[in-house]
Amino acid sequence: MIALNERLQNAFRQLGWSRIPEVLHTHAEEAAKHNISYLEFLDKLLQEELAAKQDRFIRMRTRLARLPFHKTLDQFDFSFQPSIDERRIRDLATLRFIENQENLIFLGPPGVGKTHLAVALAMEALKQRYIVYFTTAHDMIQTLQEAHQTHTVKQKIKTYTKPHLLIIDEIGYRKMDETAAHFFFQIISERYERGSIILTSNKSYGAWGEIFGDSVLATAILDRLLHHSTTINIKGESYRIKEKKKAGFFKLEGGNLSKPTS
Repeated sequence: MIALNERLQNAFRQLGWSRIPEVLHTHAEEAAKHNISYLEFLDKLLQEELAAKQDRFIRMRTRLARLPFHKTLDQFDFSFQPSIDERRIRDLATLRFIENQENLIFLGPPGVGKTHLAVALAMEALKQRYIVYFTTAHDMIQTLQEAHQTHTVKQKIKTYTKPHLLIIDEIGYRKMDETAAHFFFQIISERYERGSIILTSNKSYGAWGEIFGDSVLATAILDRLLHHSTTINIKGESYRIKEKKKAGFFKLEGGNLSKPTS
């Protein structure tokens, strides 16, 4: 019996199986107790191993995606943002836009849930084994500028062009200089009709000339972004202000918000 267990453990190690060794004896006892067939017993073991492998894969891909937090669509309060069509968002969660190399842009003021929705769709993509990468626009440009100084920018750009889904958060919070805008255009161009982008911005498209410091360049970027895309405009109150209201941080005075005096 000891020799058999050693042979099994050795086989598990060579095959790279980690879950079956943990549940083998439990399933063996269950099979003996309930007279489960050999094939059903084997199937249960393999399904456990496959599920564990899938879980490890998703955890690894999630870590590499560098998401700022892990939130799902079920955690999104659609009732608080009536300007959002929930059915439309659920349809986007089928991920057909990734299959078709299309883009998705969330526009709206700060705090209305743009990043939450982007991350929730990223979580769905990770479950379907897509490669996902998240970055803020500021971090992406800073990374590329540093790589430019060390002559490694071509390799670094691959970080943003390789994933099936690239999420660029917070476009418009800072203006870009000429070099930064050029790098941004290069990434958008290389991903055009090759990979999907989810982008969030607090600026309407009409203000993008100001963001990139060049209306012609902004038009070229938008031309590629919007050719195969869906735009979701979110109009509503900030979730963060909502929570501060609940906590009594704000109060109404004459119909206007004000901070309570201490």
